[in-house]
Amino acid sequence: MSYTVGIDVGGTFTDFYCAHEGGGFHTAKTPTTHYDLSVGFMRGMGLLAKGLKLKLPEFLGGLSSVRYSTTVGTNALIERTGPKLGLITTAGFEDTIFIGRGRSWADGLGWQQGRDLARIEKPVPLISPDMVVGVRERIDYAGKIIAPLSREEVLEKLQALVDRGAQGFVVSLLWSFVNPEHEQFIKQVIEEEYPEDYLGSMPVILSSEISPKAGEYTRTMTAVVNAYIHGLMADELNKLGNELRDGGYKKPLTLVHNTGGTKKASRTRAVLTHNAGPVAGLHGAAALGGLSADGNIVFTDMGGTSFDIGLIEGGAIKAHDFIPVIDRWRTNIPAIEVKSIGAGGGSIAWINTTLGDTLEVGPQSAGSMPGPACYDKGGKEPTVTDADLVLGLYNAENYLGGEMLLDIDLAKKAIGEKIAQPLGIPVEEAAWRIRRMIDARMGQEVFNEVALKGHDPRTFVLYACGGAGGAHAVGFAPFIGVRKIVVPLQSSVFGAFGASTMAIKEVWERSRSLKLFNWSEQAYLSDLAPFNDLVTELVDLATRDLKLEGFNERDMAFRLELDMRYGSQYNMTRVTAPKLRLDGTDDVKALCDAFTARYGEVYSPEATFPAGGINVESFFLTASVAQDPFALPAETLAAPEPDANAKTETRPVYWDPADGFVDTPIYDARRLKPGNRLAGPAVIESPDTTHVVAPGWTFHIDAWRNGVLERSA
Repeated sequence: MSYTVGIDVGGTFTDFYCAHEGGGFHTAKTPTTHYDLSVGFMRGMGLLAKGLKLKLPEFLGGLSSVRYSTTVGTNALIERTGPKLGLITTAGFEDTIFIGRGRSWADGLGWQQGRDLARIEKPVPLISPDMVVGVRERIDYAGKIIAPLSREEVLEKLQALVDRGAQGFVVSLLWSFVNPEHEQFIKQVIEEEYPEDYLGSMPVILSSEISPKAGEYTRTMTAVVNAYIHGLMADELNKLGNELRDGGYKKPLTLVHNTGGTKKASRTRAVLTHNAGPVAGLHGAAALGGLSADGNIVFTDMGGTSFDIGLIEGGAIKAHDFIPVIDRWRTNIPAIEVKSIGAGGGSIAWINTTLGDTLEVGPQSAGSMPGPACYDKGGKEPTVTDADLVLGLYNAENYLGGEMLLDIDLAKKAIGEKIAQPLGIPVEEAAWRIRRMIDARMGQEVFNEVALKGHDPRTFVLYACGGAGGAHAVGFAPFIGVRKIVVPLQSSVFGAFGASTMAIKEVWERSRSLKLFNWSEQAYLSDLAPFNDLVTELVDLATRDLKLEGFNERDMAFRLELDMRYGSQYNMTRVTAPKLRLDGTDDVKALCDAFTARYGEVYSPEATFPAGGINVESFFLTASVAQDPFALPAETLAAPEPDANAKTETRPVYWDPADGFVDTPIYDARRLKPGNRLAGPAVIESPDTTHVVAPGWTFHIDAWRNGVLERSA
């Protein structure tokens, strides 16, 4: 039997999802071993093999693919453990990355930190000023060489960076995204001076290859971030790949991209792995939504460290982050938009004395080590998980299917000393406030994400994923206004599940400004060659790359998306082109009409103004390889009444301060059948997650064994 494995490395746990023929699957969860990710990785593979009753070499030898989303690069940025880099740029522009954009000092900060102007600090640069040199050259906006490069000057500046300790180079010159000739010349010089067979050979990253788009600061920072995490990721992934091959795996390791696809690790740019786990989860939600005809979906994933939010409109992922922030640095990679905030089961509750003893929860997290106080691994700070345990929502003897025992006394002690005593309230009420606070924060973030994009949240279905999603969904859903919640069967390992549904896909991009509709002449573009030639160039690049990965051209599919705007507007709107190439005025008009329609969806039809001119600014070609459509077998629905043995006990649960502890029925999710229905209050326990059904909600199992919560009052 053939198997595929998806892996999602989180801040607290590393999740594994193994799918096999016939629609069956196995999951595993191991604590993330930040000191060496391969330890937790191979431990999880061993658990999957054990679940399938196979020896590890036999299991690895039968794998058809391993799709991996990693946090190695993100961790390197946070911990500042990357190499010492040198930056070569156009003379006179050496301070570009230090000046930044108008508000770049607040990039990557939460709203509270961003507003605290008295205490805010600019991030320490990834490249220090003494490691930036300028060379005299100039290429104009049309790609014409105005001032040629001097080889002698390049060698002089290169030697200066080497003498200062450079371990890698970033080259970012003006207008290189139009004509990369000078950047390629500098790379050639560096590789001639430090060839690969020398111990002193160093990686060279060109901005024209990493981010061939307009925007001097963001283009340069994209290349800098890529270079900073490149070496560490290469080392980590080479180690993982070697361990897999030594164990019997015969295929290449495949990485999940934040552009919405997967690709061989050997052909992946490091910067495209940022935020890959949440993007994989969003794709998983779209796949599941297609089975049940849920078109408008709010995807959420509440793990141990973070809370992720993404949107699916009409069954499609349409939201893109045009200038995503990686750590504290704004870049311009073509990433799918998934918002993350510091809210999870490990979020720490604390008293903000500067605001008059106000309760705060997060963004700090206890992580996997030491973790929440109830883990009994040395953690002393009260967390959301501690609060849920004190409220009776978790079973201390049956957490993660009994594989981890929780200590409720340690949870009560942490909440009592750090929260209840300072506020002068009982421990149980303090725990309820912690839960209420984190639910309100998550609910408000989700509402903003949906409403500020012009949607009515009440028309969306909430997909609550992550290990803690099922436990908190009924808590934050009222703040959004949704009346239906789906907790997928795979929710606790949803990023890994999503990775297993993703196709081989990548995005090739270029900046090029073209006037499709000229406002001064009120005429459509007549010279179609610049548009079509650029599309042909991108298609050729995509075809070459996918052929090198071993795929046939007949299996490739292409989709063209364009960043477009009215006249001289600043903001762009992403539009899917009706055709790859333009064959005449009718095709140009159809593309303009598609832009106007999409603009009206986002900003309202009254805001459209075609007469003001319509421009294309950037091209994005998505190339994918055909694969079998996603499918899961549906089960026959049973009677609404659950079997008597599905109820395992009655446990006191603290739903609110007015009622205190209420005896609540506890159910075993494995004994419930598709079609079974329950009315809240109730708690449903499974080996990897907990479903909380609050009063006023009903719960049932659908044909794919997803938990569905609906508001009854």
